[in-house]
Amino acid sequence: MPPSPPLRVVQWATGAVGGYALRDVISRPDFELAGVLVYDPDKVGVDAGELVGLGATGVRCTDDVDEILALDADCVLHMPLPAAYFGGDPASDVEAVCALLSSGKNVITTAGFVYPRAHGPRLVERLEAACARGGSSLHGTGINPGFMSDLLPLALSGLSGRIDHIYVRESSDYRGHPSRQIVTDLIGFAREPKDYAATVRPFRAFQRALFSESVQLVAHALGVDLDDVEESDEYDLAADEFEIAAGVVRPGTVCASRWVFSGLVRGRPLMTVECVYKADATRVSRWAPPGFAVHIQGRPSMAVAIDEVEHGLAGAAAHAVNSIASVCAAPPGIRTVLDLPLAVGRGTVRLA
Repeated sequence: MPPSPPLRVVQWATGAVGGYALRDVISRPDFELAGVLVYDPDKVGVDAGELVGLGATGVRCTDDVDEILALDADCVLHMPLPAAYFGGDPASDVEAVCALLSSGKNVITTAGFVYPRAHGPRLVERLEAACARGGSSLHGTGINPGFMSDLLPLALSGLSGRIDHIYVRESSDYRGHPSRQIVTDLIGFAREPKDYAATVRPFRAFQRALFSESVQLVAHALGVDLDDVEESDEYDLAADEFEIAAGVVRPGTVCASRWVFSGLVRGRPLMTVECVYKADATRVSRWAPPGFAVHIQGRPSMAVAIDEVEHGLAGAAAHAVNSIASVCAAPPGIRTVLDLPLAVGRGTVRLA
């Protein structure tokens, strides 16, 4: 049987996650890079391989959306910063995704869409209509949500005879993150307390929407209807001045935050997701150290800890890339982790 031709892949955005994904696509023989969309004018016209420190590919970056829509491609890795992060119109991300789906391209995105049904029938109908027009599929993923707060607890639930509560914790260290736009303008580190609430308002809304998808997906898979998803957050202030990759954190400014999302049934939490973000985990002792944890209370009770995921953004990119083949093979429509086979690192093994 002759080998299948490589799947033609478009990389949409080449930031922190997209850059890792672009490297993976270029490096694997089962994929052929079809195009790259960028937002930075300085990247327009640059060879995609040279952009990420690899050899020339012959594919040059463009900022022309119509050019991307016209390409013959199997899949688009859609990895921009969500518009809602900075108070933009979330509908712009929906419009872009629908245009790609309608053009006949499958879409894997890290900008939400993990479980669109959490946002009601209108969004689902719009996305499904675009999939029907293009004969394409949509899959939302990431490291959290997408894997840690969705796939991992569901996998563990297969060992359960009774589930009383699911708890997932992420603790992330932003010490080495170079983007001031993310670290200060979005998450709010190095902000005065009086400025913090206004700064993170768009981020708060997006976080609630995103993790609502996650807990709704898990509840749906377990056959439970949630009554509500509650969100709360708090922050900590720096005692001393210290420097991180994105700038200087001064005493009395925000240096860490803790977010909690709870899916409730009759006033009791079925699932709780805790997210801790630290400007520098070596300088902030409050709350959990970096890593991930999943606890399931029930029969039997279980606890899984992942002490470190080095380069978590690379993991998010890899999970998307490793999902390309199954998404391209899936029937048209919205495809969550409940609809697809397990994404594994096929084609990634490098033996010495």
